[in-house]
Amino acid sequence: MESSPKIICLTNGMFMENCYIIGSPQTSEAVLIDPGEEASLFLSRLETEDLKLKAVWLTHGHMDHIDGVQKVVKETGVEVYLHPDDRKLYDNYVAQRAKYGLRAVDAPPPPDHDLAHGDELQVGDYKFAVRHVPGHSRGGVAFVGHGVAFVGDALFAGSIGRTDLHGGDMQTLLNSINEQLLSLPDETVVYSGHGPETTVGAERSSNPFLTGSYGIL
Repeated sequence: MESSPKIICLTNGMFMENCYIIGSPQTSEAVLIDPGEEASLFLSRLETEDLKLKAVWLTHGHMDHIDGVQKVVKETGVEVYLHPDDRKLYDNYVAQRAKYGLRAVDAPPPPDHDLAHGDELQVGDYKFAVRHVPGHSRGGVAFVGHGVAFVGDALFAGSIGRTDLHGGDMQTLLNSINEQLLSLPDETVVYSGHGPETTVGAERSSNPFLTGSYGIL
């Protein structure tokens, strides 16, 4: 029977963003997905779990998902992965904060690697496929493997990502969800950027944005 990666959800910050640790029990390697506001929390938890951080993987470039990148990279020196279609968002991090009346802070360092649909990323012995899921932002991605999908703000339990921000588009998002997420097995566990985990099957059958209950399909 295939072993499973260690998955830890750390809900943090004023936007209640979900940062995820994926850890390999075999090698003690780990990655951080979307390090938000409370970088010290993530770094402390990695130490508590005796995990060595290997990389930062970003599902997209909105500020609440990248708030902690600068501190995490400064403390660990790890490399950052981002889809290039969200590079403009990422580079405008300080302006994103100003839009919400938040003080300027140090911008994150430039990403080291461009993500592309079909890429394969690895932590320890665990491999995850990159799926491009634009619609919430132009460069949104999901990381899929081992019966789980880290989907950023594309899909939530009972809802979908907002499309009124820069780069958002409702039809694009619905197409992404249908083609890249609902194509996964029903038992796939969905880890979203906010809120509780869910499954592909639960969202397929009851999410009002996907069943047509809201009349947008």
